[in-house]
Amino acid sequence: MRTDITLDEVARHNKADDLWIVIDSKVYDLSRFIDAHPGGSHVLLEMAGKDATEEFYSLHRHAILKKYPKLVIGSVAGQSPKILQDHGTISQVPFAESSFWMGSKSPYYTESHVAFRKAVRRFIEDELLPHAQEYEDNGGKIDVSLFQKMGRFGLLASRIGPGLHLKFVPSLPAGVKPEQFDYFHEQIAHEEMSRLGSPGFADGLGAGFCIGLPPVLAFGTKDMIQRVVPSVLLGDKRICLAITEPYAGSDVANIRCIAKKTPDGKFYIVNGVKKWITNGHFSDYFVTAVRTGGAGTSGISMLLIERSEGLETKQMKTSYSAAAGTAYVTYDNVKVPVENLIGKEGGGFPVIMYNFNHERWYIIAAMNYASRMVVEECFKWAVQRKVFGKPLVEQPVIRFKLAKMVSEVESVANWLENITYNMTKMTYKEQSMHLAGPIALLKYRCTRVAHDVSDEACQILGGRAITKTGLGSVVEAFQRTYKYGAILGGSEEIMADLGIRMALKQFPKTARL
Repeated sequence: MRTDITLDEVARHNKADDLWIVIDSKVYDLSRFIDAHPGGSHVLLEMAGKDATEEFYSLHRHAILKKYPKLVIGSVAGQSPKILQDHGTISQVPFAESSFWMGSKSPYYTESHVAFRKAVRRFIEDELLPHAQEYEDNGGKIDVSLFQKMGRFGLLASRIGPGLHLKFVPSLPAGVKPEQFDYFHEQIAHEEMSRLGSPGFADGLGAGFCIGLPPVLAFGTKDMIQRVVPSVLLGDKRICLAITEPYAGSDVANIRCIAKKTPDGKFYIVNGVKKWITNGHFSDYFVTAVRTGGAGTSGISMLLIERSEGLETKQMKTSYSAAAGTAYVTYDNVKVPVENLIGKEGGGFPVIMYNFNHERWYIIAAMNYASRMVVEECFKWAVQRKVFGKPLVEQPVIRFKLAKMVSEVESVANWLENITYNMTKMTYKEQSMHLAGPIALLKYRCTRVAHDVSDEACQILGGRAITKTGLGSVVEAFQRTYKYGAILGGSEEIMADLGIRMALKQFPKTARL
C-alpha cells in the first residue's frame, strides 16, 4: 500500500469513473463504489479529488470506515491519522468516564479494578459489539454461543456480586481472584454492558439472569444450586425472574398465579400468567412467584420452574428491541417437583424482597453509565458539527446543555460510589436495613437524570436523535428506552416514597424547629 500519495495526485482523480478522496490521511478509491453509495453519487462527486475528512465526520460515524478496508489504496505523504479510537481503552472525552477514570483520585478503586474494566471492555468490543446492531434491529433469540463466551470469560458470574458462586467458573476477567472480587468489580461489569449502546441487546444478554439467579443462590437447596447454577453461569442455560402479572406489578401481594399440590404431595400444579418478563422468551428456568396459600404476602411462594409441557412464552412487542426477549408467559397445568420450592412455602415474599435492593442498585449502575455514554456522544457531536461557520459547541446554549447533563450524571455517579462502598462493608441484611432508602432515592434520581439527559441530547442532535441509524443511533436508542429504568425494579413514585418512609423510621423524636 502506497505512502507517497500527494494531494495533487488525489486532485487528478476527480471523475465518476476515477474517484479518489482523502479521509483522515488515508486515500480511498471510490470509483467502483460510487453506484453503491447509500447516500447517492452526488455526495461523492462533490468531494471527488479532495480531502473529505470534515464532510465525512459530519455525516458518518467512525465505525463506517471499518466496513470498507478494501477501498483504502494508501495514505497521503507526510500525514498520519489524527482521529484515533484505540481498542478497549478508556475514553479521553471529558466526562465520558467517571472521575477516577478521568484522572481524579479515589479511595474506592485499585489496580484490580483498572485491569478488570479494561479486560471487560476489550471482551465486549471483541465478542459482543460486532453483533449488537444486528440483534438490536432484527431481534430474534440471541445465539447461545454468546452466552457461553460470556460465561467462560467470567462476565456472567461478575454481574451478580461477590460470593461462592464465583468458584463455579474457570476464571474471572483480568484474572481477578474470587476472594478479591467486590461490588465495585460488579458495578464496573454492569457499566460496561450498558456501553454497548444497544439497550435491548444488552438486556437480552442477561438482565433476567441478574435478577433471576440470586434467589436460587440465596434460598435454593444445595441440590438445586449444584443442578442449576453452574450451567447458568457458564452460559449453557438461561434463567429469568417471573413475578409481574397483568393484574399485579408493584403490588406484588396481589399476584394470582396459583400453585396447588397434587394429592401425593410430590408436585405443584401451576396455572396462571406472567407479563413483561425480561429474557423470558428464551429462558430455560423461570424463578416464579406463585400463590400457594391465601390472600396477601403470606400466601406467596417461589418456585424454580423449568421450561416444560404447559409452559409457553410469547414475544411481546415493546419499545425495546425484541432481542431483550420480553415475554408473556403462560402456565397451563405445569407440573413442578416440590423439590423446586425456593425457600419455604408461604415464604416467597421475603425471597422477592431480598434482591430488590441489589436489582435497583444494578439498574442505577447500568442506567447512569448509559446516560454518561450519551453525554460523550453529545460532546463529540458538538465539537465536530459545524453550524453558521463554526463548531456547534461554540454556541453558549449548547455549552449550557452539556453543563446540565454533566452535573447531573456526575452527582449520581458519586452517590452511587458511596453506596457501593457501603455495600462492601455490610452484610446483605445490613444493606437491607441501612441502604434500602438511599438506593430507592438514588434510583429515582438516576432515572430523572436519564430523562433530562435524553431531552437535552435530542435537542443537541436534532433530527439525528430520532433516527435509528447513523450519527444519532446511540441517542435514539436511549431516548426510546430510558423509561424502562423508571419502571422496572420499582417505579419512580414508589422509589421516592420508599426512600422518605425509610428515612422517617430514623427520624429523632426529639427533633423540632
